Amino acid sequence: MRFSELVSVIKEDFANYKRVENRGFIVGLLFSPGFKYIFFMRLCTYFRHKKPAVLFLPIFLVLVFIYRHNSFKYGIEVPFKAKIGPGFYIGHFSCITMHGEAVLGDRVRISQGVTIGYTSKGVPTIGNDVYIGAGAKIIGNVHVGNNVEIGANSVVTKDIPDNSVVVGVPGRVIRTKAFAVNSLTNA
Repeated sequence: MRFSELVSVIKEDFANYKRVENRGFIVGLLFSPGFKYIFFMRLCTYFRHKKPAVLFLPIFLVLVFIYRHNSFKYGIEVPFKAKIGPGFYIGHFSCITMHGEAVLGDRVRISQGVTIGYTSKGVPTIGNDVYIGAGAKIIGNVHVGNNVEIGANSVVTKDIPDNSVVVGVPGRVIRTKAFAVNSLTNA
């Protein structure tokens, strides 16, 4: 990843916080736990493979220390080696856990208490423009499509198609945008 790509990703991450909290970058970095965590996570990801390693290792170690401190302080465990697209948003911190091999698309928004976990079958892959409600669990080799909303306390263990709303234990699709459009045109 080039430095310009890092700046672009951080700008897109911050755009979500600016829209919701209406704060400037520095104030957001100081007073938005989710953005602070994401900011240091992105920096750790960037400096992790930066060459020459001898030159950048001290910077990386300091960033990892700050990142781990924020992880314990805010109760967020999102490994910096995970593949997470730009526009990532953590709405409320605390009890957020994600496996390091999980893949999240662009503009994924998560709330407190979310678990994105591993089973012997694999880890989840989450598409673009996904909202994951408070306390939701996405576990195993699951593919969540684009433009999906997962309700609070839902447990997702099966694939979810694009444009769906999921609720319940186990998670089930209660509505799709295609269904809503067809019902309006047939009325």
